[in-house]
Amino acid sequence: MSFNIALSGLQATTQDLNTISNNIANSSTVGFRSGRSEFSAIYNGGQAGGVNVMSTSQNFSMGGSLTYTGRQLDMGIQGEGFFVLSGQDGSTSYARAGMFNQDADGYITDPAGNRLQGYSIGATGNLQNGNVTDLQVQTGALAAQATSTIGLTSNLDARVEVIDPATSPFDPDDASTYHSSSTIAAFDSLGNEHALTQYYVKTADNKWSVHYNMDGTDVTPVGGHTLEFDSNGMLTTGNDITLNITDAAIIGGASNMELALSFDKSTQYAADYNNSSLNQNGYTSGELNGIRIDDNGMLYGTYTNGQEQIQGQVVLADFSNPNGLVPTSNNAWTASNAAGQPIIGTPTTGTLGGLSAGYLEGSNVDQTAEMVNLMTAQRNYQSNAKVLDTNSTMQQALLNAI
Repeated sequence: MSFNIALSGLQATTQDLNTISNNIANSSTVGFRSGRSEFSAIYNGGQAGGVNVMSTSQNFSMGGSLTYTGRQLDMGIQGEGFFVLSGQDGSTSYARAGMFNQDADGYITDPAGNRLQGYSIGATGNLQNGNVTDLQVQTGALAAQATSTIGLTSNLDARVEVIDPATSPFDPDDASTYHSSSTIAAFDSLGNEHALTQYYVKTADNKWSVHYNMDGTDVTPVGGHTLEFDSNGMLTTGNDITLNITDAAIIGGASNMELALSFDKSTQYAADYNNSSLNQNGYTSGELNGIRIDDNGMLYGTYTNGQEQIQGQVVLADFSNPNGLVPTSNNAWTASNAAGQPIIGTPTTGTLGGLSAGYLEGSNVDQTAEMVNLMTAQRNYQSNAKVLDTNSTMQQALLNAI
């Protein structure tokens, strides 16, 4: 009996050594979760029968440290959750290792070629929540968008003298016929940039006339544009105006431009002229030159024209029993009945953690603890081997006595 007990101790310790050596070997593996051999005593009808390894559990309670890499598609999970991956054979796996790249078709893949899953973008550019699919970055150019709205918030200097337009008619080339001016960029449907300049002329107390030039051509609406302020310097008349640009000399082959200008919250105080706010839409075309991912997993393409366009959103999966996941090669796990059904969601929602772009999560192996475990396992192995040796010596003495 003692022989079998010692033999079971050797077998169990060998499995423990396998677990410890695997932990040490993967101490630098991204997203690795350390394992632990869990022993159980064996009894046969109340008689000691030795020991076996009941299971090898994985440590999902402690995360690995995040290391900055600076790579656009490296991602580290802070908190609970797994990346969802689709294999080339259609299988689904889960990983904590966030080492991703773009393949030739723009799909985001791990080093093994598995495609990262997430919410895609529809034809209208809206996020398709609930439709989990392969994440793909559209590598084509971003089309130009014509400017249609411009918002200006300015202060016009109340201290300046009135200019009588009858004696000093407005002339953009003569600075004495206006008090201040500013220029903003506007884009047509082809992405061409046009310089739109506003000239401000104080024609009476609390009353200003605004003249507009685009690329040196007068585009002021018929009837002009007047801004009127109350005695407290607040704008009361002329908040909004629409400029219709149809001159072929300006727009060329582009569509006619319709610019809705707003001067909301502009003021007239005894202070130097200034523009405190400018908001406008429209931009020229641009080429993809980078990718950005935020903490919520939103994936953006960045373009040479300074714009960003959403490309999708990374999803994460969580399980009621992560220890039920089956570890596989290439830093991944597959689901099992013991793990339960995957709970899919976006980062930072529910129990799911957030994403840190440009970081990788390291292994959670504690090498110091593993070395101590290794020495303990070695001692256990030697002790069980000594029991076998003693048992053999006793049997030999018995045989010699006979």
